[in-house]
Amino acid sequence: MVRPGQRAVALALTLGSVTTVQVAASFAKSLFAATGPLTLVFLRQLTAGVILALAARPRPRGHDRRDWSVLASYCAAVVTMNIAIYQSMARIPVGLAVTIEFLGPLVVAVATGRGGRDLVWAGLAAAGVVVLGWSPGHLTLAGVGWALVAAAGWAGYILVSPAVGRRWRGVEPVAWANLAGAVILLGPVLSRHGAVLLEPWVWGAGLAIGLFNSVVPYSFELQALRHLERHVFSVLMSVEPAVAALTALVVLGEALRPMDWVAIGCVVLASVGVARSGRRRFGRAGRAPGTRPEA
Repeated sequence: MVRPGQRAVALALTLGSVTTVQVAASFAKSLFAATGPLTLVFLRQLTAGVILALAARPRPRGHDRRDWSVLASYCAAVVTMNIAIYQSMARIPVGLAVTIEFLGPLVVAVATGRGGRDLVWAGLAAAGVVVLGWSPGHLTLAGVGWALVAAAGWAGYILVSPAVGRRWRGVEPVAWANLAGAVILLGPVLSRHGAVLLEPWVWGAGLAIGLFNSVVPYSFELQALRHLERHVFSVLMSVEPAVAALTALVVLGEALRPMDWVAIGCVVLASVGVARSGRRRFGRAGRAPGTRPEA
């Protein structure tokens, strides 16, 4: 039985995770002009990969070809998502990039659902997209395109995760995915921004982003899920687009127009609705749209 105090701490940790991720993302964007987004994705994944590898001590032995094939799909989804969302944030406001990215898990949740209400939530999310497209304002085709790639990566992550969980233990897949991303990005980063890596402050910034964009929220979420129902956790995670917009406003001064907030609100409400529907269909172990790969 979960005690009220434990539940309160779990709620605080979940909201803390959401806030930490988005503050780190806004901080990363503030450095894009000096480092380029690829450099910070590389440093973020390198930091997270090394720390998680030390904690998990992944073992390459004892796995067959199918295990490695599933892990490769998982790594591709995670790396694609991380690269794409930073590329999107470099071109459009953080809040809008995260809102579009959230369509990935939302589409998966609706497509795998069985209730008619899910169609209502899908319609609400679609209305949010229409609002964004009707009066694009801050949007660019490249920024939206990268956000949609991030959404596809997130959807792929959700679909492949069950198979990865059956074939790999604990946080091994997360460690492998981050290390793989660092290796993949090493060449492009050295060729485009190699001189930047000679600056000590860049490594310090990369370490901070890796910690607060991946490792710290991952730890928070692990602790929260021990004392919090899955659907409650997912509902709280569903407010992330709004948190992203607010933190970007504070950290970067990215002010959005009223119609942008309406679009964000539609996607948030749709995510919350699907999360609550998931509770009714699947109980405490229900699927929900609002969980990041760190969870």
